[in-house]
Amino acid sequence: MRIEIPEKKKLVYETSIPIRWGDMDAMGHLNNTTYFRYLEIARIDWMHSLGHEPMPEGQGIVIVNAFCNFYRQIEYPGDVLLKMYVSDPGRTTFESWATMARADAPDVICAAGGATTIWIDVAQQKALTLPDWLRELATV
Repeated sequence: MRIEIPEKKKLVYETSIPIRWGDMDAMGHLNNTTYFRYLEIARIDWMHSLGHEPMPEGQGIVIVNAFCNFYRQIEYPGDVLLKMYVSDPGRTTFESWATMARADAPDVICAAGGATTIWIDVAQQKALTLPDWLRELATV
């Protein structure tokens, strides 16, 4: 099943991640699980840039699903440019999306993925209403 990233979305964060030798699989390209790790890094770094670091108490984000479409292989060495987008804020959730390209070919999308992201009380493991500042950020 292929899930497409919507055209109506808001760019909120960009980062570059160096490809490590150990990120590759036996076929000589970036291991599929690493794409999901890079998506996680982008989400967490974005929240950190907003002053909201993950912690075992308090409030924060978790994902309730995730997907990735693979278009082209990524190989070592190099850097992956991730562009993160958000859209569709609901009562407790918003959609997060990302594209991945090599930094030396930023217009060639190698993979694209996303997740439904939910705002929770971490200690109670309960969904909370999105804070106003986050709802504004996720509104296109």
